[in-house]
Amino acid sequence: MSFENWAAFAAASSILLIIPGPTILLVVSYALGQGWRTALPMAVGVALGDFTAMTLSMLGIGALLAASATVFTVLKVIGAAYLVYLGIKLFRAGGTLEATPRHDAVSAAKMMAHAWLVTALNPKSITFFVAFLPQFIDRHGNFWTQMAVFEATFLTLAFANAFGYALVASRARNVVRNPKAIRIFNRTGGTLLVGAGIATVAMRSGN
Repeated sequence: MSFENWAAFAAASSILLIIPGPTILLVVSYALGQGWRTALPMAVGVALGDFTAMTLSMLGIGALLAASATVFTVLKVIGAAYLVYLGIKLFRAGGTLEATPRHDAVSAAKMMAHAWLVTALNPKSITFFVAFLPQFIDRHGNFWTQMAVFEATFLTLAFANAFGYALVASRARNVVRNPKAIRIFNRTGGTLLVGAGIATVAMRSGN
C-alpha cells in the first residue's frame, strides 16, 4: 500500500466522518445537555462502534476479494457512485442539526455503551464500509496489513471527530445551532464528497 493511497483514504474518511449522521446527532445531544464531560466516553463509544462495523465489513470484503476479482471491481464502482450520492445528499441538506439536548443523568459507561450501540448496530454503517473501503484496497498487497492500517486510521479519526463535535457542542452551542454555519459546512463537505467519487471513477478509467 502506497503512502498516496493511505493519504487518499485518510482524507476521504475525514470528510465522511464530519457528516452529521445518527451517531454525531447522539454525541451532540448529550453534549448540549450535559456539557464537556460527555466528550471522552462518547468518543470512545463511537470508536468502538466503528471498530465493530468496520471489522465485520473488512472480513466480508476479504471474502469477496478472494472469491472474485470481477465482483470486487464492481463493488469499487458502486462505492464511487455511493460517494457521489452522499455528497449530493449532504449538499442539499438543511441548515440545522436535529439534536435535542439530553438531560437524563447517566454514567460515563452508559453513555459509551449507548454510542457504541448506535454506531455498531446501524445497518448503514456496515453497508457504508462495504461500499467505501474497496476504493482504497490494493488487491496485490497484503490484505491483513491493509486492514490493520485502515482500521487504525479510521478509528483514530472517528475518535477525534466525535470528541471534537462534543467539545464544540458543549462550548460553542451557537455554532452548532447556526443554520448558516451548518449550511456552509454541509455544502463544502458535499462538494468534496462528489469530487472524491468522480476522482475515483476517473482513476479507474485511466487504468
